[in-house]
Amino acid sequence: MNEEIENILYREDMTLASVKKRAMGFFIDEMLLSFLLIMALGDSFLEAKTVEEMIILTNTFFLEYMAMKIFYQAFFVMQYGATLGKIAMKIRVVEIKTMQTPNVIVALNRSIVRVVSEMLFYLGFLWGLMDPARQTWHDKSAKTLVVNA
Repeated sequence: MNEEIENILYREDMTLASVKKRAMGFFIDEMLLSFLLIMALGDSFLEAKTVEEMIILTNTFFLEYMAMKIFYQAFFVMQYGATLGKIAMKIRVVEIKTMQTPNVIVALNRSIVRVVSEMLFYLGFLWGLMDPARQTWHDKSAKTLVVNA
């Protein structure tokens, strides 16, 4: 891990969130957002007769779903330092420079790069598994860390 990050974490008496906690927070957020999409499109999903029709319906609202994900991530990270999944797992996002909750620009940057990383076969998330500071692409781009709350 970067010596500067180690020093900051030590000085602030913080520890990095484990991969397991981050993965569980991610899973909770994805299930919540998927549930919201299904609720929003409920009647249409009920009318779909085949799996192919459900896939076509989901693909029709792809851009809206991505926008919802970006807004959800940016809003909660900016407002609370964590999404609902992260809150449940008792972890939070902090800016490296200030060790505080990210501002609106940082949170928006992080959420956009996060969605791009998802669309690129989750490569940015895999990067975080190999990074000593557990920083994914969206963390590196926004200069953030995910720490235990």
